Amino acid sequence: MIPLKDDNPIERFPFITIGIIAVNALVYIYQLTLPALHLEAFMFHYGAIPYNLTHPLAKDLLYVTALPPVLTVFSSMFLHGGFIHLASNMLYLWIFGDNIENALGHFRFVLFYLISGFFASLFHIFSDPNATIPMIGASGAIAGILGAYLILFPRTNVSTLFIFIIIIRIIKVPAVLIL
Repeated sequence: MIPLKDDNPIERFPFITIGIIAVNALVYIYQLTLPALHLEAFMFHYGAIPYNLTHPLAKDLLYVTALPPVLTVFSSMFLHGGFIHLASNMLYLWIFGDNIENALGHFRFVLFYLISGFFASLFHIFSDPNATIPMIGASGAIAGILGAYLILFPRTNVSTLFIFIIIIRIIKVPAVLIL
C-alpha cells in the first residue's frame, strides 16, 4: 500500500518538513553528479559506519570520515542509496510529517526528527557494531514520525493506493484434472 494523503488538516505551514525534503533532494541531486568512485567515497565520508562509532580509539579504521564519527549519524540521514529509497522516505515524511510538525511546533519537530534518527541509528549500530558499511537514509527518523503519528492520530483516515498482485505459481496436479 502506498499512502497518498491523510484526512488530517493542519494549522501551521510545515516549513521544516518541506525544508528536510528539500535538503534530502538537493543532497541526492549532488550524489547524482558524482562519478561512481567519488560517490562511494562520499557515502563513506558522510555515512555512519558502525565500526568507527563503536571503536573510536581504533587505529585501524578502514575509512576516515569527513566529520567526527558521531556527527555522521546525523549526516547519514540526508544520504540515500537510490531514487526509490529517497522518494519513499520523502513521501512518508510529506504525508505524515506535516501533522507531527503541526502538533509539536517547528523547533520541537526538528529535534524529534533528529533524535528519532539518532536512536534508530544507535539500535542499528548495536545490532552489528563491527559493520564497516555506512548506514544511510532517513528511514529511522521517518519511523519516529510514523510512530508519533500513530500515537497522536490513530483514527485518521489515509487515502492509500492499494495494488493487489495475483501470485502465479507452477504447481503439479493430476492429469485427470487437466485432461
